[in-house]
Amino acid sequence: MGKNPYSGKITDILIRTAGVTPDALAAAEERALKKGERLEKHLVEHGVVGAEAMVLALSEYLGLAPMNVKHFTPHQHLLELIPREMMKKQMIVPVARVAKQLSVAVSDPFDLPGLDELASITGLKVVPMVAVEGDIAELLGRLFAETSQGLDMEELMRDDSDVQILEGDSEEQSLDEMLETAEGAPVIRMVNMMLVEALRTGASDIHIEPMEKQVRLRYRIDGKLVERPGPPKNLQNAVISRVKIMSDLDIAERRVPQDGRFNIKALGKEVDLRISILPTVHGEKVVMRTLDKTTLSPSLSALGLDPYSERCMTHAIAQPHGIILVTGPTGSGKTTTLYSCLQELNQPDVNIITCEDPVEYQLQGVNQVQMHSEVGLTFSSALRSILRQDPDIVLVGEIRDGETAEIAIKAALTGHLVLSTLHTNSAPGAVTRLIDMGIEPFMLGSALVLAQAQRLYRKLCPACKKPEPVAPDVLEQNHIDPNFFDGVTLYRPGSCPRCTSGFKGRGAIMEVLLLNDDIRNAIIRGANTAEIFKLGLDAGMVSLKQAGLTRVKDGLTSLAASIEVTGGD
Repeated sequence: MGKNPYSGKITDILIRTAGVTPDALAAAEERALKKGERLEKHLVEHGVVGAEAMVLALSEYLGLAPMNVKHFTPHQHLLELIPREMMKKQMIVPVARVAKQLSVAVSDPFDLPGLDELASITGLKVVPMVAVEGDIAELLGRLFAETSQGLDMEELMRDDSDVQILEGDSEEQSLDEMLETAEGAPVIRMVNMMLVEALRTGASDIHIEPMEKQVRLRYRIDGKLVERPGPPKNLQNAVISRVKIMSDLDIAERRVPQDGRFNIKALGKEVDLRISILPTVHGEKVVMRTLDKTTLSPSLSALGLDPYSERCMTHAIAQPHGIILVTGPTGSGKTTTLYSCLQELNQPDVNIITCEDPVEYQLQGVNQVQMHSEVGLTFSSALRSILRQDPDIVLVGEIRDGETAEIAIKAALTGHLVLSTLHTNSAPGAVTRLIDMGIEPFMLGSALVLAQAQRLYRKLCPACKKPEPVAPDVLEQNHIDPNFFDGVTLYRPGSCPRCTSGFKGRGAIMEVLLLNDDIRNAIIRGANTAEIFKLGLDAGMVSLKQAGLTRVKDGLTSLAASIEVTGGD
């Protein structure tokens, strides 16, 4: 029957120790068999057996010791025995070493090839102990956060981390010329470590800012800039020249802004970096935007939206034609949302063409066009050409003017599904903005399928968030119903090695206006934003403010962080 070879004994142990009924186990075993999953993993992932109960059952079955790593910190010399990437990949933490024997906590004691590989790398006899996978992941996150916070520039200059540049071979010649004046290897290591540090911390941007007597280095992590020790002032020009060489820019030109990009391979992944260089009075300021494709959501459902927003977005992208507008300020995740829509729509029988400025992520199977306004390739001219390329779905990076808006609306009316972004503060505001650009209300009413506004809120770190009393004056100042949080515990950020700021990661909140007949009629007769907003609420739309407060109620973010992104009105 292809059953799990261990399941006979493990099920007996689980019935005896975890309080699971034989019927529940039999049903789970059947599901696991169909999906090709191992029974033990299936039981934990589907909540049939608790993670700790499974650890105890596996320990008894395999004759291994269980290990609780929640409050455990391994000694630094143990961490040096195992490569960091191997610990992350195989969920392994070293516990103790006695002579030639190394005890390790593992989440999967059945991974015998992985344990054999570890034995060959360390040259030691490996003794596994069973631990909860989530606890190991949290411990590794904490350990690596701690090790990265203490870095100083002297360490960076000594560190020889492997960062492989993936752009062309011509860089090496430029690099050789630069080494004579830029002290060579220390500068390369310094820039490499800046990049590695950004990837480790999940930073979206790296800022290198020349000041009068120092060079300031800052990372934007979860939307906030965090300062780190910068390179020495005397190496300022060498560091900037190294970045220019990697980006294939002119190292001799220091008077005008320059833009470039390059790819790196580090920490086991390939990341695209977009470079902007701006002359300032104390030297050239560099901003590097990290574009990691692995962070893109593979589908809309992976964005973690509320049920109404996800239902509306899924319905909208399933339409054969029409225009879908995603709005919000810079850095609110509009591109991520659009790319998630494209990845869901990306099938072999669909022709998808985008015009973007710039192309941020390169998607497999999607035809992406980079705008070049200096040679006349603008959104409007590109869109005209794209419509002659037999597209099914068109993504317009941004509607900036009336001409682009008109072509996009006409494309939506002639049988294409068009996705685009617009800079407005609310979903109904997108309607009045397009009418202000000169779009006829009857055309917009016919073409528009959905308008959406979004923001990114900072998620509280689950390990250190602390209860916070509701402040009546804050509720009053921000026009929030005094009874809205009755019976609910609010939280504020704490601080721990895992997060350092009390926040860990970001999530999207959306205000989704799905058009119905009432809203279409209102648009055609020239209704203002407030009227359309009210009709949207009547149809089930959740306002940005309400969506943010719901995240506060769910304990995902703090009241202050929610008001920060949605405003109090």
